[in-house]
Amino acid sequence: MSTPGLNVVGRTNLASQIYESLREKLMSAVFQPGQRLKIRELAKEIGTSETPVREALIQLVRDRALEMKEGYFIRVRQLSLAEYLELRDIRLALEPLAAERAIPLLDDAAIRQLTESHRLLMRAEKTRDYRAALQHNFDFHFGIYRRSGMPQLTELLDRIWVQVGPMLNFLYPHGHPSYDAEHQHMNVLKGLQARDVAVVTQAIRDDLVEGGRNFVKVLTEIDHNPERAAELLALRNQPAPPGKTPP
Repeated sequence: MSTPGLNVVGRTNLASQIYESLREKLMSAVFQPGQRLKIRELAKEIGTSETPVREALIQLVRDRALEMKEGYFIRVRQLSLAEYLELRDIRLALEPLAAERAIPLLDDAAIRQLTESHRLLMRAEKTRDYRAALQHNFDFHFGIYRRSGMPQLTELLDRIWVQVGPMLNFLYPHGHPSYDAEHQHMNVLKGLQARDVAVVTQAIRDDLVEGGRNFVKVLTEIDHNPERAAELLALRNQPAPPGKTPP
């Protein structure tokens, strides 16, 4: 005979695990803006009942990562330009702080891991493996922030990135990061190796603003013509022509 209280606890824990898994996928841009998330399909993929999946999705709706339409139609939210810029302003304050606090906690092995994430990012951009590029970019940034020793700050960044992450699917190919000099990730790495707070925090800010110039232009274009979003996502998902390099 089962105990009702234990069943509730087990279901809650499973819903929390599914929530964390889906949140990580949203943050790392696995899901795209406007993509429909079907409870039955997710439950089958995960190998569980529909109830904990539904509970996890409802929580992500509360987090403003997903939106629920009539008839329990759940899809990934697409931020407006104004929403994105507001979240970017918050990131400009919080992400440098997380990086600053992480500096004394990052050992040489961690910095080597970050260096490898950046190398893989550059390779993925060159080969137009944009899904991999977005994952490596996420790994680079949160490889720093999650070592800040500030769990509440990291949770705030998680709640921001769960909204921003899917939007990064618009980054490639037209919003491809560009820099006046070298890639700002290199300045972040140099600052980390030198334990230079000023260099690291400025590079994090510049990566957002300088590296995101083309991205903001793309979001502005979508804001003026919403139908353009589907066209850009379709283009992004096309396989790269053999022997071609990114724009």
